[in-house]
Amino acid sequence: MRRLYLILGDQLDRDSLIFKDVDIENDCFWMAEVENEATHVWSHKQRIALFLSAMRHFAKELQDRRLPVHYLALGEHSFSSLADALSDTLSKQQPEEVWCVRPGDFRVFESLVKVTKKHNVTFKQLHDQHFLSTPAEFKQWAGEKKQLRLEYWYRTLRKKHQILMEDEKSPVGGQWNYDQSNRKAFKKDGPQDIPATFSWTADKITKEVITLVNETYPTHPGELNELHWPVTPVQAEQALGRFLDECLNNFGDHQDAMWSDEPFLNHSLISSSLNLKLLHPLTVIQQAEHYHWEKGAPLAAVEGFVRQILGWREYVRGLYWLHMPEWKNMNALGADRDLPAFYWTGETEMNCLSQTIQQTLKYGYAHHIQRLMVTGLFSLLYGVKPKQIHEWYLAVYVDAVEWVELPNTLGMSQYTDNGIMASKPYVASGSYINKMSNYCKHCRFKPSEATGEDACPFTTLFWDFLDSHQDNFQKNPRMAFMLKNLQRKDENELTAIRSQAREIRQLF
Repeated sequence: MRRLYLILGDQLDRDSLIFKDVDIENDCFWMAEVENEATHVWSHKQRIALFLSAMRHFAKELQDRRLPVHYLALGEHSFSSLADALSDTLSKQQPEEVWCVRPGDFRVFESLVKVTKKHNVTFKQLHDQHFLSTPAEFKQWAGEKKQLRLEYWYRTLRKKHQILMEDEKSPVGGQWNYDQSNRKAFKKDGPQDIPATFSWTADKITKEVITLVNETYPTHPGELNELHWPVTPVQAEQALGRFLDECLNNFGDHQDAMWSDEPFLNHSLISSSLNLKLLHPLTVIQQAEHYHWEKGAPLAAVEGFVRQILGWREYVRGLYWLHMPEWKNMNALGADRDLPAFYWTGETEMNCLSQTIQQTLKYGYAHHIQRLMVTGLFSLLYGVKPKQIHEWYLAVYVDAVEWVELPNTLGMSQYTDNGIMASKPYVASGSYINKMSNYCKHCRFKPSEATGEDACPFTTLFWDFLDSHQDNFQKNPRMAFMLKNLQRKDENELTAIRSQAREIRQLF
């Protein structure tokens, strides 16, 4: 064998560089389903099923194109890890080279380097065309900067790809960022006319995967009666079309808002398709831009959507490869508590957490504010060990792959990196959740109260967090307002808050 081409589960790119120089007589494509990829974190059944179904559809397309594919399916081999499966293939086939698009996960990257080195075979990494920048490009941009901020990387990429630009240097509308226009809460009557999500009839492949996952991983979290996430490029394009046609106009104003029993609202629901490489990000961005220029979609809505993909997605990937593997072990705030058990059940009196977690367990989905300012906020205030909350996010969301999940969790949400990613910790009391949702109206706790029977645990823990960590934040100008409010509290009130915070932590 000349070359063995590895295709990982989140590299289902039909236009990948890996197809550019194939000799079908002497090369072979290699894909593997292995237990460790579902169990190294206690993965949601929906997440496992999505990866397996998408992988199998991809492999079938390759076979239909008469390309040689060596596919190892769960239940048909005894290898527990990608490294073990690859090692066996290398021993038997002895290829001259192993080619692979650069893995997105540092753990997988390390294991592939190790096993190819063990077999003394050349390991060549190919550029991942599914991103609009490279780790090397980001590293060069980062240079000697004391602080790295999304906004300036985002502007660099806007100029490079000429997205929403009047000319080479000037953004359309005269400003780069419309974030301030994207933070509105719903009115008292809640969201109106939310479009239905797509529902695809499961084909034979998906039905087999659903059965396999339910039988192989019966105790894993989540529900798996149906799988309504895209598993092919056609389905992903349909999901994107639904968002652009039916949701984009209303996306911007309320992209940070939450509402009871409304899991999807006007969000795009395409992050898993982007991360599996079923959709190309530039195609998505340019289609959204077209809706502004040609169909009058509001600039604030389009820019807010573009910023999520061209901004955050590229920014977190750059940071991930700049700071791994050290990032995984950071714990700037000394968080040392175990993840509360209700994160796996949704069984808690705190309605915002119950709503968000139960939705997560049902669909493998929650939107960015539910993740950042509900589950993430409570974990930060409570003091959950970084490794445990990182593994929870990686386990329960269908779009979770480590290069994007880890920076968002450990950097933005938990502030374990002391400001590498975000200029301040994202902390708030229960009043923020009350402002941005109707969750508190159906909760026994009162977001305005920090002590007493009806006190909201978020509010109690917020003040306790500031009290405990004020020395860490004294020199942070973005925390000055919160710390001033803390200093207005007298010692009796602070003593009561500390006591109630201890009681809350003893409950879970």
